[in-house]
Amino acid sequence: MAPKNTQTTPSSRQNHATAHKHPPERSGRPERPERPGRPGSFAAVLLAGAAAVLPLAAQAQSTPESSPSMYLQYGAAEHSADSWTVGVTVPWRNWRHALWGGQLSGYWDVWGARWSAPLEGRDRGTWVIGVNPTVRWRASNGQSPWFAETGVGLSWALNRRYVTDEKEFPTRYNFATHIGVGYLFGSQGQHELVLRLEHHSNAGIKKPNPGENFLQLRYAHHF
Repeated sequence: MAPKNTQTTPSSRQNHATAHKHPPERSGRPERPERPGRPGSFAAVLLAGAAAVLPLAAQAQSTPESSPSMYLQYGAAEHSADSWTVGVTVPWRNWRHALWGGQLSGYWDVWGARWSAPLEGRDRGTWVIGVNPTVRWRASNGQSPWFAETGVGLSWALNRRYVTDEKEFPTRYNFATHIGVGYLFGSQGQHELVLRLEHHSNAGIKKPNPGENFLQLRYAHHF
């Protein structure tokens, strides 16, 4: 007796291949959660990233123009008035311009001070805060340790208006303008000394407007 010939159609072959490719899901069994990556591999990635970033950060912090600073400053004015100031400077990132064979850069100067002056036989203190945008110029394409700077900002007397035996400010708010020359020293130029002349007044917004001029000496340390 001749064997029975079973014909396989294209559709049956396709269904058979699909069944092997996508087996039916088992019901009633929860799926296994995916394995988290190995902690060792993740730590290796972090270390590799830190190794790549730290040299760049060190390079970015290699000049005073690219690093913040903290400073202490003393100022003296006429008629026995003086001031003590502490503050921080924050550089303007990626702001550099060539000018007159040197380099121009800038920073924010945020500070707090105590101004004191004699009034009716006693010392009268006024607490003042301010912010001064400042531009700095260094010769020799920015490589000279000497620099000059200038800035215009705003100040605010916290507890009362500035009053002395010789003058009286009509407002608590004032404009602060300064010019200065300084010198950078240290292995990375991280130390600086600045001699400044700073003028405070309200620009004639309210009369009288006597103003005050402080001759200041600042020491700053860059980080």
